Order: sequence, then C-alpha cells, then structure tokens
Amino acid sequence: MALEGNWRPGESAERRGMDRRTFLGVSGASAAAVVFGAGAFTERTIAQPKTSASMFSLGVASGDPLSDGVVIWTRLAPEPLEGGGMPGRKVPVRWEVAEDESFRKVARRGTAFARPEMGHSVHVEVEGLRPAREYFYRFKAGPETSPAGRTRTAPEPGASLSQLTFAYASCQQYEHGYYTAYRHMAEEDLDLVLHLGDYIYEYGPNEYVSPTGNVRDHKGPEIRTLEDYRNRHAQYRTDEDLQAAHAAFAWVVTWDDHEVDNNWADEDPEEISSDTREEFLHRRAAGFKAYYEHMPLRKTSVPRGIDMQLYRRIAYGDLAEFNVFDTRQYRDDQASGDGIKPSNPAQRNPSRTLTGQAQEKWLFEGLSASRARWNILAQQVFFAERDFSPGAAETFSMDSWDGYLGSRDRITRFIEEQGVRNPVVLTGDVHANWAANLKSDYDDPDSATIGTEYVATSITSGGDGSDQRADTAEILAENPHIKFFNDKRGYVRCTLTPDELRTDYRIVQYVTRPGSPVSTRASFVTEDESPGARQVSGEQTGRRSLAAESPLTEQDRLEAQRIAGRRSQSRNR
Repeated sequence: MALEGNWRPGESAERRGMDRRTFLGVSGASAAAVVFGAGAFTERTIAQPKTSASMFSLGVASGDPLSDGVVIWTRLAPEPLEGGGMPGRKVPVRWEVAEDESFRKVARRGTAFARPEMGHSVHVEVEGLRPAREYFYRFKAGPETSPAGRTRTAPEPGASLSQLTFAYASCQQYEHGYYTAYRHMAEEDLDLVLHLGDYIYEYGPNEYVSPTGNVRDHKGPEIRTLEDYRNRHAQYRTDEDLQAAHAAFAWVVTWDDHEVDNNWADEDPEEISSDTREEFLHRRAAGFKAYYEHMPLRKTSVPRGIDMQLYRRIAYGDLAEFNVFDTRQYRDDQASGDGIKPSNPAQRNPSRTLTGQAQEKWLFEGLSASRARWNILAQQVFFAERDFSPGAAETFSMDSWDGYLGSRDRITRFIEEQGVRNPVVLTGDVHANWAANLKSDYDDPDSATIGTEYVATSITSGGDGSDQRADTAEILAENPHIKFFNDKRGYVRCTLTPDELRTDYRIVQYVTRPGSPVSTRASFVTEDESPGARQVSGEQTGRRSLAAESPLTEQDRLEAQRIAGRRSQSRNR
C-alpha cells in the first residue's frame, strides 16, 4: 500500500505573480503547527462544554487507508450551525480502534486534542494495524461516546488481490434533495468510497434552484469566511444518511469547485466583479481550511494558507492504483471566458494546463512505475471529448478537459505510447451518468480506444432528474465514443478483479422526498487489456436507454441516423 504526493508550494504563484509567503504572513501561522503541536496555544484543557447537545453531532469518518493504518476523524460541535459551540480551549478526545464491534479486542487506543484553531476537529493517523482487515473505531470526550465507525485497511504493497469493490460519488447540493443514495450506499458491501468533489455548495438560500425545486434550505448567505465554510460543512454533515455512509467505509476524497467558489481556477474567482483577487485568496484559504477540518485526511494535506496538497496515489495490492487528482488548484483560467463555447485558440494552446506541470509529472512518473493491473485516474471533470452541437458546428465545455486540449493530449499520448495497462478515468461534476471510450483521435471514430471513462451522476444536484434528456439522441450521435447517458441521481458501484472492471450505475427514482428505492440502471464491463465500455445489462426504465448496445426505439434510431448523417456530410464539405 502506498500513498504518495508531492508538496509543491508556489507553483501557481509563479504564473500569477502572487507572493504566497507574503499571503501566508497575512493569513496567520501554518495550520500544520496548530494541528500537530508546534506553535502557540493555551495548554488548558476541558472535559466537556456546558451544553446538553451532542458533541459528536457531525458523526465520524475514516479515510486514506494504508496497509498498516487509516485516518479516523471527528469534530466536536454541539452547536454545529453556530460555529460549533465549543469554548476556545483544546479538548482531550480519547479514541479506540478494535477488531470487533463490541470493542472487546482493542487493537489501538490513545488521546488526541480537539483544538479551537482547527474547529475542534480530530484527525488521528492510526498505525500498527494489520493489512486487509476490518476494524471498528470510536471517540470519547468527557462522558460522551461517539457513534462507532467501521473501516478497512488496504492490502500489503504488491499483495495478490482477487477482488476490490468500491463506489464513487459527487455533487450533493443540500437544497436540491435528500441523501437517500448515501443510505443505500451504506448498505453495500464495499472496501472503499471515493468522493470526487462538490461535497458542499457555496450558494446562499435558493440562489441555485433545481428544475424540480429546492426542498431544503442553506443556512446563511453565500459563504466567504472561515466560519461560513465551517457552518456550511457542518450543515451537510448533520445529514444522517451522509453520516451513515461515512461511518460504514473508508473514504478517499478530493474537491472540485463548489468547496470554494463555482468554476474557480487557481487564483481566479468565478467573477472578478464579485471578488477581487485578494478577497478571493482569503476566501480560498478559508475554504481549504474548512475542507481539511471536515475530511479524514492525513497531515500531508494540512493547508498552508492558499496551498493544500491533495493529489496523491493510493494502491491496493497488485490490483489497482488510484491516482487522485486536483484539477482546480493549479489550472489556468478557463478559455474564452468559460462556459460552452466554440473551438478557440486559447482552448488549443498547448502551454495551458489543467493539472499544473508538477502534478502532470507526478502522474507520468506514477504511471511509468506502476505494476498494478488497473490504473485508475480519480478526478473531477469530463475527460473525453463532448461536442454539444450537431453538424459542422462544435461547442465544448471550457471548464472540462475539452477546454485544455494540451493537457488532455499529453496524457492521452503518454498512455498510448507507454502502454499503460488498463487506464480508467472516474469522473464526477456533470450531474449525469455517462460511459465513454477514450480515443487516440476524437476526429476519427475508428482510431484506437486507449482507455475508458465512467462518469457518476450527482447525489442530489439537479433534483430528481429524468431517464433521458431532450438532447440525448443528438449528443450521443455527435459523439460516437460516448456509449451511455442517464440523468437520474445516485452513485456508481465498481467491482474490480484481475480480469475485468464491472461498473454498475445505481440510481434512485427521486430525491425531492426521502425513501426512494435504489436500482441498477445499467452495467458495463471493461476487460483486462481491452479498453472500452461494453454494456452487459441494464434496467430499461421509462424511455429506453440510448446506450450503444441497448435496443433503441425506432424513433430514436431514425433520429440518431439522421443526425449522424448530417454530421458526416458537414465534415466532408
């Protein structure tokens, strides 16, 4: 088991001309010093605040498993939506990790401190555990005991592994619906959960309304300060279904944009009119700090002002390596003013980057050295080409890899030229299920398929959704490498063996009220050393699936043929 990352302070500062050391001086002492004991703080401690509310109102979580340990997390917050409600002193928190649910066989125990400088969050990097084992953990503060969580360590590095089952999810706008999908996820038999971003949303109440209406309310206006971000994370964390999924499995997390600001790019906010660059950097630092405080992350990810190390590599024996991306912190600003735009010179500029040079180098070095059967890129935004316009016209999302063709082309060429084994891209962000073949040349449908992308829908963002959209037939006809689309909410469950990756699109029928059942909308298989998505099953709910190997209605078939013919004629002119 390996977990790797490279701390690269100042990379984007060189591009933007921002002196990060100056900014850190303004922002205060390094958070690492606060969390791990260096720096000034009071030594006085208390056992429990004077309140009748539960200090463990936000539940427990674990994450970033190694073969000999895991991070366990909680945050003391008897008044979660009012800054936490804890006094300005450190609080001793006892913790236990056991081999059994009754905690009779305690494997490790100790005491950590919940410190006000870190929102009274607790991150314990438990060591000395056995590989590939299930464990249970809990915390105690004063007389109160937290709910118990369950976690699992990873196999030993290079160990032969016959199967790995994991799920991944993203985009959980609190106002748009209930987290029923997480309740169903918690009942799955999983080794790991990946969260690919948009854990919270920054908007004020009803600033972002779903097509099926908002059913819950954000507390407070659009978030900008550290206390704002803490309260918003806490509001999301109070959801019992989300707590259940965290308590059931180890999570590996990364962010996208809404953890700070919609479509932010390095040191650029979404709108310079609403935030000056200096204001945005303070906002970014606050968002980073609150994110760390609420996630089961290691000390390597403690933010330092406007920098936070989040990209890292997590291996599961000889079966899989997960390359976890950060596609926000190092990117150039979106081309052509962002949005869905025609092809443009900035989009095609090979010097522009989505990942930053250091992260790209880290990726290539890891893929070159990998001996894993499956090499997984866990990241945020749509990787395959996705042309939104039929016919000769072409429009693309400037926020996705389509807006950074140099970055995508370099990764695609590297995978193809180096013969990277079984590259699979896992994606969130777009609030819909997609499956796509990654092509050597998207202008040539007959070019080599060099990998596979599986895109997860949202947990709630976008409201109830529908089986298909009005433009589904056109999108699929315009992009023959895309094999599946669905617009319901849910998550993706994956079963990985040496021979194949099976991907199950798990959907709920509605999120605007609690209690929806869950079903598998479609399943795809990618076979060892045979890149591409092949549909093997799927429930046909409502309008028939427009996946490539699913039967189409005659109307769908004629429409797809008409669009494809128009596209071919236009390109031959």
